[in-house]
Amino acid sequence: MESNSKTIVWFRRDLRIEDNPALAAAARNGSVFPVFIWCPKEEGQFYPGRVSRWWLKQSLIHLEQSLKSLGAELVMIKAQSTLSALLDCIEAVGATKVVYNHLYDPVSLVRDHNIKQKLGELGISVQSYNGDLLNEPWEVYDDDGKVLTAFDAYWEKSLRLQKEPVSHLPPWKLIPAAGSVKMCSVEELGLENELEKSSNALLGKGWAPGWSNADKALTEFIENQLLAYSKDRLRVGGNSTSLLSPYLHFGEVSVRKVFNSVRLKQILWTKEGNSVGDESARLYLRAIGLREYSRYICFNFPFTHERSLLNNLKFFPWNADQAHFKAWRQGRTGYPLVDAGMRELWATGWIHNKIRVIVASFFVKFLLLPWQWGMKYFWDTLLDADLESDIIGWQYISGSLPDGHELERLDNPEVQGFNYDPEGEYVRHWLPELARMPAEWIHHPWDAPLTVLKAAGVELGMNYPNPIIDVDVARDHLMQAIFIMREKEAAANAADANGTNEVVFDNSENVGDSANPKVVKGKVPCPSSSSYDQRVPSMQKGCTNKKRSKPAEEEKKIKDNWLSCKIKNEGKISNADDDLCSTAESCSMKKQMTTSRNSFSVPQAISKSYDIKSFDGEASSHVKLQNEEAIDMEINSCKNGMTRTP
Repeated sequence: MESNSKTIVWFRRDLRIEDNPALAAAARNGSVFPVFIWCPKEEGQFYPGRVSRWWLKQSLIHLEQSLKSLGAELVMIKAQSTLSALLDCIEAVGATKVVYNHLYDPVSLVRDHNIKQKLGELGISVQSYNGDLLNEPWEVYDDDGKVLTAFDAYWEKSLRLQKEPVSHLPPWKLIPAAGSVKMCSVEELGLENELEKSSNALLGKGWAPGWSNADKALTEFIENQLLAYSKDRLRVGGNSTSLLSPYLHFGEVSVRKVFNSVRLKQILWTKEGNSVGDESARLYLRAIGLREYSRYICFNFPFTHERSLLNNLKFFPWNADQAHFKAWRQGRTGYPLVDAGMRELWATGWIHNKIRVIVASFFVKFLLLPWQWGMKYFWDTLLDADLESDIIGWQYISGSLPDGHELERLDNPEVQGFNYDPEGEYVRHWLPELARMPAEWIHHPWDAPLTVLKAAGVELGMNYPNPIIDVDVARDHLMQAIFIMREKEAAANAADANGTNEVVFDNSENVGDSANPKVVKGKVPCPSSSSYDQRVPSMQKGCTNKKRSKPAEEEKKIKDNWLSCKIKNEGKISNADDDLCSTAESCSMKKQMTTSRNSFSVPQAISKSYDIKSFDGEASSHVKLQNEEAIDMEINSCKNGMTRTP
């Protein structure tokens, strides 16, 4: 044991005492200097939204109190540079080591790699740990060492790799490292401004951030709700899920603890012959698996926050209609289930995962809006906003994952309303203008007789909008867009066969920026690596040219059969939908390949802060990813394997 070691413990999204491998390692080896560094500049275009920052603030307050009770103070710093702040801490206490837990989003991967490299050059030991996943992204590959892009294959392999349960017990005492730096209070971090506090006060009535509260929420779910999870999880409008997603996002509860707790229940129920409990546990563990999968995909394909995993959307003719985007955000599309979901999101920062799938599918398939716009809006407004999980959710419904929705699939919100809110209670709660509509008509008020509308006080086009687009028209537009996409794809493939060896980036990168697709020639340069305990993405295990889209000769069949697809898709509930969690039931419930120099811009109507009193009070600030050159340098060429850096 290095009893005289002074270690900087760099907290990020691991705001807990229990099962925190970085904190546990530092506590074993001597004195500790816990620090949280808030650097808004480095968050770039993924600066957290209002409700997410509220949660972070409350969680930091909780962590600060817990560390103080153990004998150490949490040093909070607001900085222009995380590296500079860490160097100040190292100098102040004479630290010889920095420890932290891994993150897997593109901004963090670049920042962490650069920091580790710089500190290593200065002779500072840096060690990072897995505090967020069951398996590291570089531990799960197929027998040929390739990425498992389909979820089922990934999760099956991941489960086979499960080791004996390991938990890092919370330290009973911390020895503080002597030294001082310029620090600030949690208020001085600026995580919420005065205008936001009144709206945020409502959040505290429904949520209790903090790692010990996360533990209570987990216990409550396992003991009282897990058994019925298999039949209740699709019920919208109530607490039918674990509600653990924000706790998981901020690392207030260990995913290992969640997994092991549920797995133990499953073993007991299996021995008792309780098939309902066994199935509930299996489905919940699968939801945890989707959270794992989101990090796995985003690590191995770090471009997925900008571009589709599959190539099928490269030539898709997106309709960048700001009016449609605004109507969707405000819950004014004329489709009650969609509108109720968007109103709930605006008011609370939370929606059920099934509603997330429905509103996202409507956004992409009905309105043909670029999925990146919707993903960024979710990031800005969700209480449990989780970049990797949201990326997977939006790519899933856009047909961009091997086992996601087919691009041709278009689900009718009216049918979904009767499937998931048959009595209309959820719609009535969030759309008071439809509160008196009978259940028979509440999901399609445009078909209701005038006498019914009059009795319910509904004036279509006045106090509630007519549908923004007819279902059949939307289906025609979608099929036309797919046809255009595949024609362009075929032309590009023909040109490529003639020797034009180019990569054309996703058309969505150019929406609102340029009329021409971004073309990149040549290879991505290889980085020089310095990290010795966390790998960086490599194209060798990340290259995929596989498509699920139909070949050109099937185009006519697609167009001829869309009516039969309509009947099939509107008449049943998809099992894949049931499994998808947009930000875990896992953080799904509730990145770094080359990024284009013409980085995708989200419309200026999306903002970092929202006035809960007005749907229209939105102002946006889109900031492109920082250090794009550094992102390029993080990727190895396809000819090199994934290497553990020395």
